[in-house]
Amino acid sequence: MKDRIIAAFIEELHEKGMKFSMDDLAKRLGISKRTLYEHFSSKVEILETIIEQTFRETEEKTQQILNNGDLSLLEKIRGVVTTLPAHNEFYDVRVLQQLKRYFPEQWARVNSALNDDWKPLRVLIEQGMREGVIKQQNVNLVMKLFIDAANSTLDQKFYLQNNLTISEALSTIVDILLYGLVAEEKR
Repeated sequence: MKDRIIAAFIEELHEKGMKFSMDDLAKRLGISKRTLYEHFSSKVEILETIIEQTFRETEEKTQQILNNGDLSLLEKIRGVVTTLPAHNEFYDVRVLQQLKRYFPEQWARVNSALNDDWKPLRVLIEQGMREGVIKQQNVNLVMKLFIDAANSTLDQKFYLQNNLTISEALSTIVDILLYGLVAEEKR
């Protein structure tokens, strides 16, 4: 039931923005408000649950990638950048703008994760430079490029209008950042 509530919560966000009520959510689910409150005490609790769930899931997937000895360094970089949580549709620019406005505490945590919490990628990039797999560059600049490019997928509307899933977009972004735009045979 909690997963159904979370999915309906995200649907309400996309349709009505943050101003929907718990009544609206209960109606969408076809349950009573009392049943809804048996699972979550407030919109904030649902938000917190979504944020925690997506953070935990992303961290677990990242650790699996890092610990996988069968993956090359470049495959690990690709995997870390393209890791998406189950509720990645929550991370849309319009939702995040409203989160910033109406729920600043939760926004601060999400914003930090989107912009500052990329240590595993930094470790892989630095390893790649030490091993000569990646050209020596300013690591901070390389990180900024990866983070900004990955965060461009927060504008999900653009990608959907161009028939790209977020996963496909992230994969293409990693290819461009790692290998450039010039065809391999033309280098």
